[in-house]
Amino acid sequence: MNNTSDSMQKDAVRSATPARSADAPPRRDEGAVPPELIARMTRNEADMAFKKRVQTIFEWVPPRDGMLILDMPCGRGFYLNMYRYVCDGVRMVGGDLDWEVMQKADRNIGHLPDLPLVNCNIYALPFPDNTFDAVLLSEVLEHVDDDVGAMREALRVLKPGGVAAITVPNADYPFWWDPINRTLEFLFKRPIRQGMLAGIWANHVRLYRRDLLRERVIQAGFILEEERAFTHDSFPFIHNIVYGIGKPLLESGLLPDEAVRAADRTRFDHNDGSLSNPINFGVALFNWFDRKNVLNEAPGRSTVNLAAKARKPG
Repeated sequence: MNNTSDSMQKDAVRSATPARSADAPPRRDEGAVPPELIARMTRNEADMAFKKRVQTIFEWVPPRDGMLILDMPCGRGFYLNMYRYVCDGVRMVGGDLDWEVMQKADRNIGHLPDLPLVNCNIYALPFPDNTFDAVLLSEVLEHVDDDVGAMREALRVLKPGGVAAITVPNADYPFWWDPINRTLEFLFKRPIRQGMLAGIWANHVRLYRRDLLRERVIQAGFILEEERAFTHDSFPFIHNIVYGIGKPLLESGLLPDEAVRAADRTRFDHNDGSLSNPINFGVALFNWFDRKNVLNEAPGRSTVNLAAKARKPG
């Protein structure tokens, strides 16, 4: 990890030569990632919307040898880990403002010396113009005051013709995804934004509607190539269950090892899938509710996420 000078951060990008992951699948050089491999990487996933985000991002930014991708913010390193898992020739850089979260990302990706993690601000990325082939902006714009400014900075560091894969929470989200906030919004126009009951509004400045996301992407200078909305059907209170209860429990160290393995987003081959494990049973139940969801729901249908594929002109 790196939280020192800009020159060191730029050197880290230049020297990001991939190393082979110990538990990687048979080597893939480039191209579309097969659906069965996406399913393998998300087999432990309890957040059905995250699974659709993974599918969308890999479709819009298919890995290839030598390409350089910025994940901003990288959070706990889930996309970094997945890209390196499916294509060991891709070069990745993770950026995040939260130093504590970056330390978790460093552990999750196995302390890889060739995968730089840079402590930085999304409004002032410490990289030269025209550096990256793609930028992942997944679940970040709703957290920042100036979303257009953040996207303009992503546009700056993208190469001409490069792609930004953007996902945000939908203001028209399904009632059962977060019934508490849906009810509070309807009655009082004031959702819960912090704590265990915050749900989809957790630490968010705003949620998005299709026209707002489209407007902001174009205002930032991008060419909007494709839009999506996904995850309509869901298990009741799933956001509160997964993030309000499950995530704190998982990070507390109180769960037995078999439960931790079953909920691990960073290791894809350490869970036997047995339904006697309550985590696996819960994920199977959530998958049953998710079975009718498609990767792009019809306009006017409530969904958890909106997504935009944006390209830098030229």
